[in-house]
Amino acid sequence: MINLIISYKLSYIMGGIRLLIEKTVKDFVEAVASKAPAPGGGSVAALTGSLGSALTAMVGNLTIGRKAYEALDAEQKASVDKNFDEAMKLVERLNELVDEDTKSFNGVMAAFKMPKDTEEQKAERSKAIQEATKEALEVPLETAEKCLEVLRLQKVFAEYGNQNAITDIGVGALLGCSGLEGALFNVKINLSSIKDKEYVEKINNECEKIMDEGNSLKEEVLKIVYSKL
Repeated sequence: MINLIISYKLSYIMGGIRLLIEKTVKDFVEAVASKAPAPGGGSVAALTGSLGSALTAMVGNLTIGRKAYEALDAEQKASVDKNFDEAMKLVERLNELVDEDTKSFNGVMAAFKMPKDTEEQKAERSKAIQEATKEALEVPLETAEKCLEVLRLQKVFAEYGNQNAITDIGVGALLGCSGLEGALFNVKINLSSIKDKEYVEKINNECEKIMDEGNSLKEEVLKIVYSKL
């Protein structure tokens, strides 16, 4: 099952170009370990969240249609079904964010390489850097939001999912929260370069709310997991 999920994830194609998410696991790890600054923490955070969602979906696959699932009431079944579908969608979107994070980083680097010989060029370069940096931090911010959505799905599977896979939902919660916090690191480092104070305050408040809820959800799931071991 795990190998099938990894195969699905790494075969994702967008735009006909070989992307990070299309690499083998070994090639992706080597790319991260190389001297190149990207892919870095942002792409890894997105992949971490995707794996957390994939494990959540796996528990759904191992639950739906089984005897214990059939014993659930209609509302419980509906929750399991809905959360399974959402987990699969989040796998796909977080896969996309693996590459979008690296692309946005490259956009910032391109802005820094703009000419700065005249005052006009300096002003244009500064504006481009600010705009590119805002765009760049929006990607890990979305990654954090999607990881939060993953965490919101998991309690149902911890409570009603196949108990033989209870540790998988626990690992999924750890990965979801790690992806979330890792993504927020990338938001914060980009925020330090933004001059728009109102924007910085707004994003900082969003980050705090996401982190607080993410930690709370992770602890709820882990409490259930540990109670069933």
